This record gives sequence, structure tokens and C-alpha cells, in this order.
Amino acid sequence: MKTSQQLREELSSIDRRPYPAYKSLAGEYRFPGYILSIDHVQGDPFAAPSHLHVRLGHDTCGFPAAYYQNEPARTALEDYLLRRFCDEVRQYSFRAHGSGKSGLISVSSPGQEILKRSSLEITSREIIARFHVGFPANGRTINAGELEKILFDFLPRAVPHAFLGKYQDAAKLQAQIFLMEDQAFLREYLERNGYAAFVKDGSVLPRESGISDRPMAGAVPFKSPDSLKIEITLPHKGPITGMGLKRGVTLIVGGGYHGKSTLLDALQMAVYPHIAGDGREYVVTDPSAVKLRSEDGRFVRDVDVSMFIRGLPSGKDTTRFSTLDASGSTSQAAGIIEAIEAGSTTFLMDEDTSATNFMVRDAFMQRVIAREKEPITPFLERARELYENAGISTILVAGSSGAFFHIADTVIQMDSYVPVDITAKAKALCPEFPLYTGTFHTVIPGTTQESAVSAPALPEAAHGQSQPASSRGSVNLKTSRQPAEDSSQRTRVSRPPAEGSSFAPDKPSPFALPSNRRVMTKDGAVHIQKNYYGRSTGRPEPLKIRVNGTDGFSLGRQDIDLRYVEQITDAEQMEALAQLLKYTVERLVDGKRTVKDCADTLWQLLSTKGFAALSDRGETSAGLALPRYQEILSCLNRYRRD
Repeated sequence: MKTSQQLREELSSIDRRPYPAYKSLAGEYRFPGYILSIDHVQGDPFAAPSHLHVRLGHDTCGFPAAYYQNEPARTALEDYLLRRFCDEVRQYSFRAHGSGKSGLISVSSPGQEILKRSSLEITSREIIARFHVGFPANGRTINAGELEKILFDFLPRAVPHAFLGKYQDAAKLQAQIFLMEDQAFLREYLERNGYAAFVKDGSVLPRESGISDRPMAGAVPFKSPDSLKIEITLPHKGPITGMGLKRGVTLIVGGGYHGKSTLLDALQMAVYPHIAGDGREYVVTDPSAVKLRSEDGRFVRDVDVSMFIRGLPSGKDTTRFSTLDASGSTSQAAGIIEAIEAGSTTFLMDEDTSATNFMVRDAFMQRVIAREKEPITPFLERARELYENAGISTILVAGSSGAFFHIADTVIQMDSYVPVDITAKAKALCPEFPLYTGTFHTVIPGTTQESAVSAPALPEAAHGQSQPASSRGSVNLKTSRQPAEDSSQRTRVSRPPAEGSSFAPDKPSPFALPSNRRVMTKDGAVHIQKNYYGRSTGRPEPLKIRVNGTDGFSLGRQDIDLRYVEQITDAEQMEALAQLLKYTVERLVDGKRTVKDCADTLWQLLSTKGFAALSDRGETSAGLALPRYQEILSCLNRYRRD
């Protein structure tokens, strides 16, 4: 290992030489208190900046060992120190001057969520911080004096203030670690006690704006209904109260702009821990929860959607369904099957972003279009079966259809951002608004006889006038009841089944979880490299990556659209997904591995080797954030392949 003085001398020796001479600086250098490593030097001042990292031993930093000996505490410390390093470095970026990216000092800038990132890693021996620097140049000539400012002036001031314990706010750091440990405890508590989600009293759910994830000033604080309120004693904060959502089917209803989607948005991002002051620190959801929606036009390959779609007029096999341009209903069905494959045990859905014909078929439509003419089994008829047979809960926002009241275990009305438990009220009204049309049974006054009307009556809306509740039709699910006591002839209404039971009056296809195995293959398009004169070299083009924020990325010449995978919260997660897909296509695809096999292999690599597994040289680069297993599988599923 070289000394910092040797680095200074090397810098002086290459000053004003052509830019590629910077590459001679690659290596490690010992500075007072830390080691600086120049890992990769850019080839041009206008190219992507150079990769560097610093390493500091725990004895130098001086943090208590308890802060990095368990996973929640270590992740909290990594996040805290990365934010400190970002704050320190920001004041020096571009203070060294030159052409192109000269003088840039770039460090990951975390948002409201705490994510595992490659930019800051804590091992059993040391702290490693990775970042990017634009090596200065005048045109394409080295400006060593400006790089010397960065390496010998700016970094020696920023690194100690970011990573040495004596410069930190001890109370703030301890609070972040305690918060992370409390959040981990809360997740374990929910899993042990059969809850899908929890929202603490006093939480601030609304966000500042559509482009800001910060809490809204003056927002109505969350207050749990008494009937859903639970108390949990956390290891550090102590007792807290809030709304606990039991596993099953939960319905969130209410008028427009009253906070339905705001609550769902908070729950979908509660798969991640949040920083103090976010307002959602103690909002926690099943970590496997997946937000599902329709995605018109998405690619689907060999997905068994027969649970929801079968008997297509074209005769197409829906146990291995493929399309380059899925409809809203087909894409949502495929998304659910893929989420089941990913091991999700909670579905989050919003009626506004779902395909209407996939979610429910009302009584009128069932009367007009017979069951045998409709290939779609709506989600309404599967939601309870998914919970009872597969343990998959659903949290659904509904604003227009009341059909889901019949199958819900819990119904929450959002009223001016205040939740109200209206489960009992909704269930009491269900008999008046039967779920399906069916055979009507006429009770003959003064007898115990019933006769069936030959054709089911249309719902009241079809007649253009209201009917009394006693004349509305329903499916005859149980044995005949005793006749009414009054003397007038009236139509008997069969009540829906007891809360929590499954029923399917129009006899949809039998419930069965998908079981087909989809083989992972490559994009069949072969793009040949061309030389300077545009002539073919006979070699395939290397797969280049271009990331588009949190919307998706391109791999080679294919665009992977992930706009509707809504729980990707950071562009660095998207960068990691791009690297993971590239690794899959280049190293894992063999015509035998399934999509899930590939996802399992990737997850195992990340768990054992970290982000270094994605590099040919076994090195970890800055700018990656860990996605969930669910997002990895979603990414693989959207890669168009043969």
C-alpha cells in the first residue's frame, strides 16, 4: 500500500499530460485515519466519474460494538453515516474546476426510507464508504492541482466529520438505531399475532406534494378506531397504540379526497423502515406485501392465469398464457399469479388503478352476460379463497362498488382522514344488497311452501325505480326458511353466508394455485457490433444499461418498463435491478432454469456476497440499493424473451 505522499508525487508527475494518464493512480493509499482507494478511473472528463472508496477501522471510528452487531442496528448506522457523508461532501462538490464532470463529488442521497445500500457498508472490522469523483481536466488535459484539492483538502475534512464518533450527535444516532430496532420488533410482533399491517396513533400519512415524499405540514394525525386499536410495548420506545389490521380481507372506503388512497400509499411503502420525522416511522406492513394494479400493454410470458381467466373464445391455453400486449384484466391477473410465486402474503389494491371487469361483475351484467360467455372469474370471487386456502390477505380501496362488503372481514371508512370502523354497519346492510342475482323463492302466505320464480329478477337499477328491500333477489344458498309472519305475499331473501366463509354462487372454476414452471430465456434479437466504418464485426453487442429513475431501464436495445411496480422507491434500486437482470441474461440463462430459479439464485448471491457478486472483478460499486425479492421477480417477468 502506498502513502498519501506518494499519491501527491504521482499527481505532480502526470500534471498536464493527456487524460488517460490518470489511470496510473489506481490503487490504495494510506491517509491519516483512513485508507483511500481509487478503484476505477474514467477515460474522459465527460464520461461517468471515477469510482473511489475510503475505509476506516472500528477502533478509529469509536462507535459502540452494539451499534453494528445485529442487522437492524447495523443498517441504521449505515444509513445515518451515509447521510452524514452526503451532507459533508455536498459542500465541496464542483469546488474544483475543469471540463465536463471535473470537480464532481457524488455520494448516494437517501430519501425517507432506510435501504441497504452499496455506498456505505459496515463489516465486522471496518466502515467502507463508496463514492464518485470527476477527475479534473482542462479540455482533455490533466489538471492535477484541482484533483489535489479534492484528495488532500476536501476529503480529509469531510471523512472524519462524517465517520468519527466524536463528531456525531450521539443522542440522534442512538435514537435512529433504537427506532430501527423497534421497527424490526414491530414487524415480528405483527407476524406472530396474525396482523397484516399496523398504523400508530399520531402518524402523519399525507405527503407534502406529488413530487415530495416529506410529511405534509398541518396534516390530520392518524387516530385508530377504538374497535381496531391495539397496544404494543416496544423495546426502546415502550407502549404505543394504533390500528392493527388482522389478516384476511380488509376494505377501505369513503368519499373522494377523504384519505383512502393516502392510507393505502402509506401501507404500500411501509414494507420499508422510515427515518425519524417522516411521520410513518411506526406504520408497518407485511414485508412481502405487493401493490397490484392493471398494466395495459405489459409483456406476459407463460403465466398460469387460469385461476382468473379460462375458456377464451380463441381456445388459447390460459395455463401458459403469453402476450406482448396484455389487457388491463389480463395484466392484473398475471401480476397476482407472479406475486403468489414471489411468496407475497398480502395484496394491496386500489379500485382506481384496477381493471373494472377483473375486479367484479355486478348482478345486472351477470344477467345480461351468462357465466359461460364470460372467461374472467373476478377477483371478488377469489379474494376469500386466496386467504382461506393460501393465507394471502387483501387490503383493498373501493370507492364505487359495494360488492366487496360481502367478503370483507374489516371495513374502514376514511372520513376527513380519520378512520372509522363500519364493519358491523356494512354487514347489516349486505342482505339488502345481495351479491348476485339468482333464483327467487316466493313464500305463499299461511303455508310453509315455496315456489321458485322461473327467471331471476333484474336488480332495482334495471327497472328504473327502487324496490323495497324485501323484494330484492339473491342466491339461494341455504335450505328454505320458515315463511314470513305477515299476511302479504313477499319474496324471501337468502342471506349471504356467515362472515369469513367462501361462496361462489355462479360456480366459477375450482380454486387451484398455479403450478407451471416458466423457463427463463434470452431476448432472441441478436445485435451485431459494428466497427468504425459501420461494418459488422460478427460479435454481439455488449449489454449496456441506461436507467430512467424509478420508471425502468434499458438493457441493450430492450426497454424494461417498471413504472407500475410501485414499491420501487429509489433510483438506486432500479440500478441494482438493471445489474441483476444483466447478470441473469449473461450468466444464468441456460434453457433450464425457471424465472423463479433465477430470482432465487440472485437473492442467494446478494445474501451471501452482497453487491460484489454482480461485478466481474468481485468489486462493489457505489450507487446500488437493495430491492426486495418481489421486485427482482417482477423485473425478470417483464424482460421480453423467446
